[in-house]
Amino acid sequence: MDIGLSETQQLIRNSAREFLEENCDTQYVRAMEEDEVGHTEELWDQIAELGWLGLTVPEEYGGAGMTFSELAVLLEETGAAMLPGPFFSTAVIGAEALKLAGSDEQKTELLAKLATGKLKMALAFHEKAAAWAPESVSEMTATQTDDGWILNGEKRFVQDGAASDMLIVAARTGEDPKSGITLFLVENDNSNVESRELKTTGSDRMSVMSFGEVSVPKGAVLGEVNGGWPILEKLFQYGAAGKCAEMAGAGQKLLDNTVDYVQNRVQFGRPIGSFQAIQHHAADMAIEVQAGRQLARQAAWFLGEGLDATRQVALAKAYLSEAYPRICATAHQCHGAIGFTHEYDLHLWTRRSTGQRLAFGDTKLHQETLARSVGL
Repeated sequence: MDIGLSETQQLIRNSAREFLEENCDTQYVRAMEEDEVGHTEELWDQIAELGWLGLTVPEEYGGAGMTFSELAVLLEETGAAMLPGPFFSTAVIGAEALKLAGSDEQKTELLAKLATGKLKMALAFHEKAAAWAPESVSEMTATQTDDGWILNGEKRFVQDGAASDMLIVAARTGEDPKSGITLFLVENDNSNVESRELKTTGSDRMSVMSFGEVSVPKGAVLGEVNGGWPILEKLFQYGAAGKCAEMAGAGQKLLDNTVDYVQNRVQFGRPIGSFQAIQHHAADMAIEVQAGRQLARQAAWFLGEGLDATRQVALAKAYLSEAYPRICATAHQCHGAIGFTHEYDLHLWTRRSTGQRLAFGDTKLHQETLARSVGL
């Protein structure tokens, strides 16, 4: 296994970094926090033209046909830039869901749209329990009819739900916790689908979505009836690995910003970076950034190669869910008082770390997965 960047991956990283520095600076990020939609169609169209949305979509459906390793490199850069909008939900969750479980008809119709930016997708899984477990899908029900299915219930913490064109909805279709879940593709413009934004610390566009007698055709089933949980388990792995890549990239950005700050901030007649205590902080950040990046790339490589990545994803997410918030906290310590002001940009990354550490499972969940994987 070689997790060093290939020539192609270096090209992806460099071109993405250049584009994001020019088009997605912190001024844009701040503006999108106040924006009603949370992203601009202009930037979305540019991302689509660059081929980012179809990076892992097979060539036969209009994509680049690359592996998850290449997408993870891109996610490191979008994480560093805090790219607003439904890119993660679409390019990671939406694309992988269709590739994993889509019928030939669904792939032909939807993957091509997704790759060209004409389809934005989001996953609607959580309910009141807000747990990454099959038992948490209890209130959203799907009843079969002669023409298709009727969905009723409410989903919470739907990432980018309001901005999406299509939702992947997990609904209860059987009594067994695991084998009684079915996934449905639901168009978001349905008049019986209502959305309400949740205000979060990270301004990360979570929604509560209500489904009242939502009628969908038989062809809206993603995968097999009562076969949704195995698909979700795999999607959660892709999601967790993707969030690890985001946190790894953001951690490197914070390290670079902090080092630059302490080299230029003068106190007591010399740069504060010359003080040993600050140097220790910077060294601690560098160690955690390097370890997190290695673990994140390892998890992405296993997924990209089609191998069992259970242990690798769990290890990366368990580590980064703790290390990345520490990196943020240490950056604040090095910056001093200015790091806690609204005018300074550091809080933008720190606030988002709250959601990233919880997304697709927190430290405890992935530690339990690791323990089971070694027979404990």
